[in-house]
Amino acid sequence: MEGFVFVLYYSNMKIAASVPAIRVYNLFGESGNLPDVVHCETIASRSVLHDWTLAVHRHARLHQVLVIERGGGEATLDGRVVPLRPMQVVNVPVGHVHGFRFEPDTQGWVLTIAAEILDEALLASEGLRGALSGSAVVRGTPQIRTTMKQIFAEHAARDFGRAHVLRALSAAMIGLVARALTSESGGNGITAESGLFRRFEALLEQHHLERWSVVDYAGALSITPTHLNRLTRAATGDTASHLILNRLIREARRNLVYTNLPVSTIAYALGFEDPAYFSRVYAAATGLSPRAFRAQLHGGEA
Repeated sequence: MEGFVFVLYYSNMKIAASVPAIRVYNLFGESGNLPDVVHCETIASRSVLHDWTLAVHRHARLHQVLVIERGGGEATLDGRVVPLRPMQVVNVPVGHVHGFRFEPDTQGWVLTIAAEILDEALLASEGLRGALSGSAVVRGTPQIRTTMKQIFAEHAARDFGRAHVLRALSAAMIGLVARALTSESGGNGITAESGLFRRFEALLEQHHLERWSVVDYAGALSITPTHLNRLTRAATGDTASHLILNRLIREARRNLVYTNLPVSTIAYALGFEDPAYFSRVYAAATGLSPRAFRAQLHGGEA
């Protein structure tokens, strides 16, 4: 991956003393990979273990939606302190710093969605990614509450077709949250440069295996790398280099999950000349080596 510029998330890794003390978790207080298609739990189940206060932290590859049913408190979202009241929804995009102080016995739910699931569900042409890219607290709706309860019930069960139903319900939930966000902001989730961002996404699908850099994508779009980064931040809250890396990691995860190909073969297919270097890049981005990730999926079997 020589010449490929990106910033690494250090989820699940030991943090050097010089790094600011904003912890990077998957679920709060946990370092393991998200163990399911999505995760859904009550607000109380985790908050009560921490005296109803979750210190500021962020998630490297997870998007969260909280629904407050009863009680409240306050949320810290990228430095802003926002009061929480019943029937409000909190949107926390991937990588955004956030924390919570709940009133004791607050009731509601937390839905955690892996970035890969969002990648599958969000079509560039619909403008949802831009709407969901900012941390916010908005008024909930009966439909959002009902959908969240369905997700919670489905997650707790082990019925046939569970993964498919969870993906479908989660896609519905993020659509409803995006609708609520744009309704309160008075927008439609589509920016003036959304067409340019869609072109970037299309180019990313076409050329991610060719290992294009930010400069390559910017050149193909006839814009500067700085402009491209502004564009991706406005649409997703993330840099172009992160999106390029995330697309490559998502392809790697698909191969690790859905094929029996050796890690070295996957590395070569993704354009890496050195499988060991691929393993280091993958571990730095996800917190697990490719072999450890695959072993975890199969209950410890390599």
